[in-house]
Amino acid sequence: MNDITLPDPVENFVAATNAHDPNALTAVFADGATVRDDGKTWTGRTEIREWIQGHLITPRIVLTPTSFADDRLVASGDGDFPGGPLSFSFVFTIKDDEVTDLTIAPV
Repeated sequence: MNDITLPDPVENFVAATNAHDPNALTAVFADGATVRDDGKTWTGRTEIREWIQGHLITPRIVLTPTSFADDRLVASGDGDFPGGPLSFSFVFTIKDDEVTDLTIAPV
């Protein structure tokens, strides 16, 4: 994955996204985790799994990390959506090797 060193949970998030593996993606998140994307919030693994399916798996997103600093991953995302590839910012909060909070925004 380029020459960017990522913390294990972020590396796992990118790898599972690129493998289109909803089970591995869900496993990255803590039980009460929160995801903020597209102006909406998903909380808990059940809601996050719905977000994963609709926002990462169905459009077959592939992430290419371009930088990582201060818990913020910038990555190019491509897939079956209009206007791709687009750059996104992923801000992770990690505790005990699980993602507890993720906020995604266009760059």
